[in-house]
Parts: sequence; structure tokens; C-alpha cells
Amino acid sequence: MRGLLCAIALLTLGAGCGGDDEPSTSGSDECENVEAPAPRESGTLTAPTDPLAEGTSYGLVFETSCGSFTVALDTELAPNTAASLVALARDGYFDDTIFHRIVPGFVIQGGDPTQTGAGGPGYKTIDAPPAASKYVKGVVAMAKTPAEAPGTSGSQFFVVTGADVGLPAEYAIVGEVTEGLDTVERIGALGGPDERPTQPVVISSATVTEG
Repeated sequence: MRGLLCAIALLTLGAGCGGDDEPSTSGSDECENVEAPAPRESGTLTAPTDPLAEGTSYGLVFETSCGSFTVALDTELAPNTAASLVALARDGYFDDTIFHRIVPGFVIQGGDPTQTGAGGPGYKTIDAPPAASKYVKGVVAMAKTPAEAPGTSGSQFFVVTGADVGLPAEYAIVGEVTEGLDTVERIGALGGPDERPTQPVVISSATVTEG
């Protein structure tokens, strides 16, 4: 039931649906003390129409004020979402944004330049996840509103920080953290009771890797 309630409130700030862990700032010593960038308006972009190259592995490297982490994109499970994130990253969409929602033991959520939890790029993609999907530590998935179809994605993503947060299979799974999970854990410790960060955690850049 807790997982279902969290799913319903995934884009709602201050919902109080995190794990049982008490908020902590234990990771703050290794995070830079930075100011949050000014909020930006939502995008008015259009979804990319060209698929990513077959046989190529794509990743995203996020440089943050708490360190860096790398996400290996799953182009088979979420081809439309992966192509969208690559296009957004190449366009600098994620640069100078924040993790606007941090729930210790649950998720860290970013990708919204408006910093409100309601912003996006101006379009949606859909990659419905398999019914047996599990949202375990290190999984990267896309946030959506309760009214949207399973697998709907804009630009807001979340990284799971709990062992298994029990979400239903409604959120497009776009990849997993392959490097820098310690950075994710540091960020995940900086959530307050209102699910807002206790200090700004800034994404300075998100770059695309190919291999």
C-alpha cells in the first residue's frame, strides 16, 4: 500500500511517502555548498524522431555538486525515452538544474528546470515497462502523473535509493546507475521531512557517452 501511495504522489511535493528512514544529512560533508540556479520555464521542444543507433551503448554522466554518477541507458526496454534523454542532454536541458525532490530510502528526483515538480520539455514519450518490473536500488526511471498512461515520460527522472521501493510497474525504466552509486547515496541523504533537499544539489552538466 505504501508503494502505491508513493506512486500516486510521485510528482507531488511534500507528500510524505518516503521510506521509514529518518532524514539525514550525513552525506553533506562531501557535497559542495552551492546556490541553486534560477528556475527556468518549461520547454517547448518536440520529441526526437530519429531512433538511437543500433548496436551502440549509450550512457549519461551527471556531474553534480555531490559528485558524478553514470547511467547506462536501456535502449531496448525504453527506446523512445532513451532517445529523448540523449537529445535533451545534448541540448543542455539538464545543465544547471537541481534535484528538487529527495526522499531518503526511496528516490532522488530531478530533470525539472522549473524546480516545481511540474515542468517538462514540452512533449511526452511512452515506453510501458514490463509487468514484472522491480524498482530496486540504482534503477533509473521516469516520473509521471497518476492520470498519465504507464510508461509516459517527460524529462523528470528518479533514481531509486531504497533496496526495493515497491512501486507498481507504471514508470518507464530507462536504465541503471553503473558508476557513482556513492554519489547517489550522498544525494539521497539530503532530503527533509517535506521531501525537499536540505541543501541545493545542482546538476552542473549531463553528457552523453557512446560505446
